[in-house]
Amino acid sequence: MTDKGVVSDVVDDTSIFSIETIENNRVVGFHYRLCEVDSDGAKGEWFEESKDKGLLYYLHGYHNVVIGLERALEGKKPGDKVEITLRPEDAYGARDPAAILRVPLKKLQTAYGMKRPKIGGLVRVRSSKGWRNGVVLKSGKYNADVDFNHPLAGRVLRYEVEVELIREASEEEIAQGRPLIPNAAAR
Repeated sequence: MTDKGVVSDVVDDTSIFSIETIENNRVVGFHYRLCEVDSDGAKGEWFEESKDKGLLYYLHGYHNVVIGLERALEGKKPGDKVEITLRPEDAYGARDPAAILRVPLKKLQTAYGMKRPKIGGLVRVRSSKGWRNGVVLKSGKYNADVDFNHPLAGRVLRYEVEVELIREASEEEIAQGRPLIPNAAAR
């Protein structure tokens, strides 16, 4: 889960009956590839994709995926392919300097077996809003500087998406604001 509330999971269940178009209160399953675009407009290496992992599901209209991608998928049908480049404000937002905080080491949760946070290492901190993940920028004797920005914040991103299925969301899915993941019990 990200700070933007992305609550989809990668699974494979292509047996669900697809309906015509993507609109609010419909569960969408799609495959995607993701890369960064540099300041000259050149695409980088693909660093994330779902083809070998199964479909990514989200509930349309509930911002389970980045807002720019959700807008681009509105009205699409199974089999449609979308290629879109998203500015930071339509993806994971701009980098926020206020999200870089000095945190006492005793408040950090590090990976199992790691006694002290290392530069570039992932840590968690419990806040009033639940757990927050961050990346250690600097570690001292008593404190660490931790970046709580989303790792893709401030980046221009290129998505290639193929819509595979669309179905009506159940009442439970609408109440939860996210899809119920097919085959979740089997994982």
